[in-house]
Amino acid sequence: MDVKVSVIIPVYNCEKYLGDCIESLINQTLQECEFIFVNDGSKDKSEEIIKKYADKDERIILINQKNSGVSVARNVGIKKAVGEYIGFVDADDYVESDYYEKLYNTVKNNNCSIVICDWKSQLNGKESEFILPFTKNKVMNKKDIEDKIYPFFIKEDSLNSVWNKLYESSILNNNKIEFPIGLDLGEDGLFNVRAFTYCNRCFFMDYSGYFYREVDGSATRNVIKKDYFKRALNVYESNLKEYDKWSIKKDEIEKLKAIKFLNVVIGLTYIYFVPNENNKLKDRYLYVKNMINNEEVSRNINIYYEEIIKNKG
Repeated sequence: MDVKVSVIIPVYNCEKYLGDCIESLINQTLQECEFIFVNDGSKDKSEEIIKKYADKDERIILINQKNSGVSVARNVGIKKAVGEYIGFVDADDYVESDYYEKLYNTVKNNNCSIVICDWKSQLNGKESEFILPFTKNKVMNKKDIEDKIYPFFIKEDSLNSVWNKLYESSILNNNKIEFPIGLDLGEDGLFNVRAFTYCNRCFFMDYSGYFYREVDGSATRNVIKKDYFKRALNVYESNLKEYDKWSIKKDEIEKLKAIKFLNVVIGLTYIYFVPNENNKLKDRYLYVKNMINNEEVSRNINIYYEEIIKNKG
């Protein structure tokens, strides 16, 4: 069988939802797929569950590794993949039965390297749809990518996910595109920045076939220990070498990075003031105080105040 799509699924302690994920993959209407599960040192019954399905379906490949993180797991999957295109699914999510058939047919029929779609998220049984703000069902050429997608990557986070896309394998392999190791946050974004640097044609579908499962309270559980602000500061201060290949002027890049950084700070201020059992109000208050007194935050608020107050309450 010639594999049309390789789907890579990193797994770490996902026994609760893993069955739903696997069922949604093995029931795909596109038969020519392989499903590479990289078990990242799970301590629950995840490996057992995958093995049970793998015994019945030869398209399922199980790779076990010691716990090394999601980036390493995905990179191992990319090396193993033989499909013409590569997709990613998170082990607690699931997809529509025609998800990969629709993505594959679209990317092939339009001669593109990457196809992108919207998604639905689920929290406590409630479903909401996330629509990306791009023209749908139209090929974007290199100029469109430079004018619309590159600035969006610098200023926003909502295009960063890898699971709502399909990538041409040759683009990843020929340019040695992998997930960065050692990052706590933003590895998907960096992977996409690299992939889109070498992409000449992409396509946005008017379709939502991916179901992202949000775990209630995960963002607010132990916010002091997670130190989200330090991560945001690292992202803001990093200068990606890919930017040098892009046609955006340096001062425009700085502006877009600053606006994103300040919007993250506003979001974090809200998250840190949500009550939680693990962190006292005093500690959370001091964290926010230090965050908004940070010299990069102060400097950028003065420069970009008009930009960031738009549409804010």
